[in-house]
Amino acid sequence: MPRWSFLTNHARVLLVIASDPDIRLREIATAVGISERRAHDIVCDLADAGYLKKERDGRRNTYEVQHDRSLEDDLAEDRPIGEVLELLTDTRNAERARSREAPTRRQRSSTGT
Repeated sequence: MPRWSFLTNHARVLLVIASDPDIRLREIATAVGISERRAHDIVCDLADAGYLKKERDGRRNTYEVQHDRSLEDDLAEDRPIGEVLELLTDTRNAERARSREAPTRRQRSSTGT
């Protein structure tokens, strides 16, 4: 069965960049599960749409997410992209924290709890 994601690759790339503005295209591609060429195209799409600013730093790019940029989507009620990223990032961080704090089923059974 084909795997699908609730978030588009554009949203996933933006999340990856928001968490690491110095990330390389190769690392973006690996994190999202796409080709490096597709990652480049998506970064260019996001920059052209005003969601990202790219700045050349030697041989590397540094990215800056434009948090105040509106989603320009009727259903999103023109919410800024920063709100969406914050929601998704906070959710991921909370899930990671819970998984580290909560003992696994194996740990609970070995301790008798």
